[in-house]
Amino acid sequence: MRFVPQFTDGQEFPHALGKVVCVGRNYADHAKELDNPVPSEPLLFMKPATSVVDLSKPLNPPFSRGDVHYEVELALLVGETLTHATQDEAERAIAGIGLAMDLTLRDVQTKLKEKGHPWEIAKAFDGACPLSSFLPLTRIPNWNALAFTLEIDGEERQHGEGADMIFAIPTLVAEMSRHFTLEPGDVILTGTPAGVGELPRGASLRLTLTGGLDITTSVVE
Repeated sequence: MRFVPQFTDGQEFPHALGKVVCVGRNYADHAKELDNPVPSEPLLFMKPATSVVDLSKPLNPPFSRGDVHYEVELALLVGETLTHATQDEAERAIAGIGLAMDLTLRDVQTKLKEKGHPWEIAKAFDGACPLSSFLPLTRIPNWNALAFTLEIDGEERQHGEGADMIFAIPTLVAEMSRHFTLEPGDVILTGTPAGVGELPRGASLRLTLTGGLDITTSVVE
């Protein structure tokens, strides 16, 4: 069943889920931990709507295809069409904020990158984007004050803050709209902080976000 975007009060978003536009290496510490250069402009890629699943339900990634790595990210729900938007227009178009996991088949990705091949199959597979419900935005928040965490079996593994992003959210969304028209129902993933690693089978996960989002889920054995 296709994921339906909804808000934390249970209200469904009036537009169907669209594409998921992502940015890589938007936290300097994460780029360094994977021995990647810190980018001078956003490194963009996409996940299809078919990759999105409900984050609150048990995760069932394709472990048979090699190591699956977790990357928790702040997610933005687009509420208005954006094309070559200004930063102000980009901010006003965001209808909600939530959390997502950018799951990565790391062994597959490494082999593809070594050959200079595209690596969508390592990032865009079915179930590759567990996504939460969204906190509705009635006004533009202080992006720098947003903070989120991921705990695995009670141990904090990732902590991210808007202030630590290389490309701030208004800049990032405006830049994305220069390359891809963003439509209501599209979701933006804003990058992951340091601390990524292999997703353990059978693990219990807790994800939190400033503003009251608190999600518990698990990974299948």
